[in-house]
Amino acid sequence: MKKTLITACVAVAMTSGSVFAEGPKLATEDDRLSYSLGMLIGDRILKQYSEEIDYYILLEGMRAQHQGKETSMTMEEAHMSMQASEEKAAAVAAEKAKEESAKAIALGQAFMLENKSVEGVMTTESGIQYQVLTAAEGPKPKATDKVKVHYKGTTIDGKTFDSSYDRGEPAEFGLNQVIPGWTEGVQLMSVGSKYKFVIPSNLAYGEQGAGSSIGPGETLVFEVELLEILSAEK
Repeated sequence: MKKTLITACVAVAMTSGSVFAEGPKLATEDDRLSYSLGMLIGDRILKQYSEEIDYYILLEGMRAQHQGKETSMTMEEAHMSMQASEEKAAAVAAEKAKEESAKAIALGQAFMLENKSVEGVMTTESGIQYQVLTAAEGPKPKATDKVKVHYKGTTIDGKTFDSSYDRGEPAEFGLNQVIPGWTEGVQLMSVGSKYKFVIPSNLAYGEQGAGSSIGPGETLVFEVELLEILSAEK
């Protein structure tokens, strides 16, 4: 790809009448505008496409359209070509996510199989593993309740992706507004208790993952401290 891009860049530079060894000299306002437009096109448009870009053909298309000359494709054909490229990229990304998810699910299952033998670890019917770190007696929340908790979430390799302890402030939320593993798990807890949960991906964020910190199919580990049952959600 690099060879193709270098060849294309040289062709474009020779067509314009000069070769920029160290970048173009932006001597005029028109020069700066032209370069700025190129940067924006490269950043906002070209980065969306994984295919190799022939910069000479790109320049010819831009020049013809900008100057109102006859183009080699209709605008409808151009849109169809771009849509086909986007669909191809989406299919590739979906297949990659599927493979990553399958790998992560297998690693999570192996982790939970080993964790199952740890003393004090219990497993719910749905497949959540939990361990009582600090026991307490008292009321337990319902799925419709709002709670105040301190918590830390990690991946199975121990990487922290979220922590109310790190933020220095407990979190408040309705138990029917979080992942299913939390909705079920926190209802097992009494106020003042602290539990450790291992939540399989189907009860966490599933094959889609969450942001850049939680990949598709990830099994998650949470330490949760139930501080207070605030109210019943309307």
